Amino acid sequence: MKTALLVSTYNWPEALSLIFKSIENQSVAPDEVLIADDGSAEETTKLINEFRKQNNLKIHHFWHEDRGFRRSEILNKAIAGSKSDYIVQIDGDCIMHPDFIKDHLAIAEKKVFLFGSRVNITNDLKPKVFEDKIIEFNFLSAGIKKRGRTIRIPYLRNRNVKSLDFSNKVRGCNLSFWRADFLEVNGYNEDISGWGREDSELVLRMLNAGIAGKRLKYGGIIYHIYHPEASKDQLGSNNEIQQATISQKKEKCENGVSKYLISSE
Repeated sequence: MKTALLVSTYNWPEALSLIFKSIENQSVAPDEVLIADDGSAEETTKLINEFRKQNNLKIHHFWHEDRGFRRSEILNKAIAGSKSDYIVQIDGDCIMHPDFIKDHLAIAEKKVFLFGSRVNITNDLKPKVFEDKIIEFNFLSAGIKKRGRTIRIPYLRNRNVKSLDFSNKVRGCNLSFWRADFLEVNGYNEDISGWGREDSELVLRMLNAGIAGKRLKYGGIIYHIYHPEASKDQLGSNNEIQQATISQKKEKCENGVSKYLISSE
């Protein structure tokens, strides 16, 4: 089984550089790294190129022009361009625990997606994190919230059960799934533009298609760097799309990943 780490990013190279350090610090390395870049400036490209030179990882940079928040589209393009069997997905503001990928792979199961939570790094600690390039934290670390989520216990991690019920704890910043399952529901719905509901609407279609969810607790730990919230101007229309998915029990979206796939898939 080949695994891809998928990282979405937009114009925050300082945070991305810490993610790169945490990739190098993983106990289990991904077979490839997919950078889904929603239109960042040249500084991000330079950082990615430098990271390529420093290690032997297969790193693929997917970029499109900055025309507003189009995260669904760039994630579709990145996954379409991957040949890995399993996708572990994070956001470009999340630093991974050294066993993050290992934990996702440890309980990966056919026709199941995994979703984890996040530990929040406070705004007060953020300057020190960047200045000292801190990538490791624990229960006693200063400047974090939800510190109970720092606890890693593999035995308890393995006892979580799968379900076809939707959980409001799903976050796209800590998600993993089989690429084949993603393609089955036609990936992210690109009718959803602007911030909000792109991850939950995808998961709802997976559940409708019989792909169960399992919460990854006591493992799969990430640390989310504080930043101001994105604009929620499109949330109303995105809510309507998600509600249609629920009421009509949709398993596929029309405007999804399929247009980026080669004909052999």
